[in-house]
Amino acid sequence: MAALVPLAASALSAQAASGSLTVTTLGRHGAKVSTTVTVVASSGQTYSVKSGKRISLPAGRYLAMTDIYESATDGLGTDTIGAQVVTVSGSKSVTIDARKGKAVKVSLDTPADVTGPPRISAQVCAADMDMPSAFSAGGWNDQGALYAIPNPSKLLQFGYLAQWSGKDSYVAVKKTTGIPAAPGGSFKRSGLATMRFSVRAGTQMGTQVDTALQAVPKTDDCTTDLMAQVRDDDAPYSATVHLTPGTWQPRDDIFAGNGDDVSGGFPAPRTVKAGQSLTQSFGRAAWGPMHNLPLLGQKSVTFSPDAMIGDLDIGGIWGDVTKETVVLSKGSTTVKKQTLTDWRTGPAVFDAPVRSAGWYRLTVDAHRYRPGITFPAGMLSPRATLDWHFKVADPAKAMVAPVFLTRFLPTELNSHNQAAPNSTTTVGVSAGRASQGPDTKLTKVTAKSVRVWSSADGGKTWKAATVKHSGSTWQASVHNPASGAVALRSEVTDSAGDRSVETVYRAYAIG
Repeated sequence: MAALVPLAASALSAQAASGSLTVTTLGRHGAKVSTTVTVVASSGQTYSVKSGKRISLPAGRYLAMTDIYESATDGLGTDTIGAQVVTVSGSKSVTIDARKGKAVKVSLDTPADVTGPPRISAQVCAADMDMPSAFSAGGWNDQGALYAIPNPSKLLQFGYLAQWSGKDSYVAVKKTTGIPAAPGGSFKRSGLATMRFSVRAGTQMGTQVDTALQAVPKTDDCTTDLMAQVRDDDAPYSATVHLTPGTWQPRDDIFAGNGDDVSGGFPAPRTVKAGQSLTQSFGRAAWGPMHNLPLLGQKSVTFSPDAMIGDLDIGGIWGDVTKETVVLSKGSTTVKKQTLTDWRTGPAVFDAPVRSAGWYRLTVDAHRYRPGITFPAGMLSPRATLDWHFKVADPAKAMVAPVFLTRFLPTELNSHNQAAPNSTTTVGVSAGRASQGPDTKLTKVTAKSVRVWSSADGGKTWKAATVKHSGSTWQASVHNPASGAVALRSEVTDSAGDRSVETVYRAYAIG
């Protein structure tokens, strides 16, 4: 307690300024229920205490918030969310009584295939904080089993997310100042937007893909990060969600056969208006290098190979875990060779000296790597390589190496990322210099030439593809084999002679 008192205060004044708080929580039958109470000071200091237990606090104003959960074994299976504004001076006791709770009722003109009540997630937050959602208490339950205790205080916010499930899902989110006397709301399908989830198979390290949506208001409030599950199933699948207008964060989590959460990520948030429809893709081929480029400066080159293979529709800071061999050479001399992995070690970094000007070659050979799991049979993009040849004019100058990354996007593939046997696939090719970070968009840089090859035998032999240039992208026509998989390779050069070769093995399948 002394740490919370200004250093200039005497022990006597600290004792006089101190107090205590005891929060008792009662269930809907009036009996005491053990809960965890979140206590938030006006300064933002947060405490967690068991109901009925005394906690010593400096004198001041606090919010006491909790979810009173009564299990089905008690004959209820309910959640009651409540909060009180408390001024602590001396010994203070308050009671949060679930019997005062009002049912959270949310209505929607749902179609006939929606037969059950909505599942509602709700929380109460500290309204006067910069990030109210970080100071909250809440719970979830089916409508009819979720209650909130009305409190009109402007120091509180109340937010909820309701989800109805049928052939499609319907999601509504809302926040209020204070906890209303009649918590909930009414929505119309005509006022919703639509987001379609297209989840392909074959590229992931696991077959089970759990997709979800989280609310992302422009300014943090009590709806921030409230989540609706879209679908948890083996890929491929599609799912449609109708949702209230605003900004939403799609996400996916990928699970291996042993239950481990092995991958996933967060695409860019999507802002939708009423009546608008859009599609969010997951798992589209071809997965490959995402955004990291070599950095030059102080007579060295550094490269982080932790984003060598990933879902380019999703982005994120890291790709899937890989094990890679990185080699820097100058002419016929190997400057440094190193094998790296970020499996349970954190980000791995290759660092090698660049002591003189001249032409250098940096190669990266990455393989997906995840001990303890078995990769799905026929997994795509198990390996990706980069071969960069670039000129260093001043080894001391800080700059991103003048090299390129390529994105391959094969079109007209099925939901398993397969092309028809003996067909021709148009592959979109984007070449650019990506930012150092989770933004996977390639910076548009003029390339002197772009060439593309394909291989039907795992890279033993390569066939040149016909490449056409259109705007800032290229289209390569790839003739597919009768079976197996297709590897793709690109070579991008600029006017200075810098050359970047990128290869993705088993970029897409034939089936």
